Amino acid sequence: MQSRLELAAGGTLLYAAAGATLSTAYRAAAVVFVTVLTVVAAQISIPLPFTPVPFTLQPMVVLLGGAALGARLGMMSQILYLAIGLAGLPVFAASPALPQGFARLVGPTGGYLMSYPFAAFVTGLLAQRGFDRRYATSVLAMAAGLAIIFSFGVLWLAFGVPHAGLPNALRAGLVPFIVADVMKVLLAAAVLPTAWRFLR
Repeated sequence: MQSRLELAAGGTLLYAAAGATLSTAYRAAAVVFVTVLTVVAAQISIPLPFTPVPFTLQPMVVLLGGAALGARLGMMSQILYLAIGLAGLPVFAASPALPQGFARLVGPTGGYLMSYPFAAFVTGLLAQRGFDRRYATSVLAMAAGLAIIFSFGVLWLAFGVPHAGLPNALRAGLVPFIVADVMKVLLAAAVLPTAWRFLR
């Protein structure tokens, strides 16, 4: 017969294995949840007549998702989003000119889309280092992610496909959105510090 010590050790191993399985399942579910939120945010889009870039809620979801999930999982959620889009599913914002799928990544908004994994990673990395605990530092973390989104987006408009040039890219890809997106960051940055205070 097994000793009580052996039985206890076996039970502990089973408990640890079950906990690891639940933890993995929880992480996967969290990644999928943020991916779905990104898809939903893309559908809430407002086309603007003076720019090929629509107004969407995606940047806020990308930054909040990165801060909530952390660097690695936040990045994975956006890689999953892009992978689903590349597969042809209608997850990107509606466009009268470009179809869903790969064409969207080489179109005018491709830089913004390709920035999402990197923006989520940087915001998540800063959150892991405690930037999400206070409002001021949470704003900094999300501002860093937003800067990545705009940098990728504007540079792609300027020098990617098509070649608009930097002045035109700034007028089309930054100026119409910067005030609204900064306001969204200021609002979103309050979420995680508030959640930490509630949890404590």
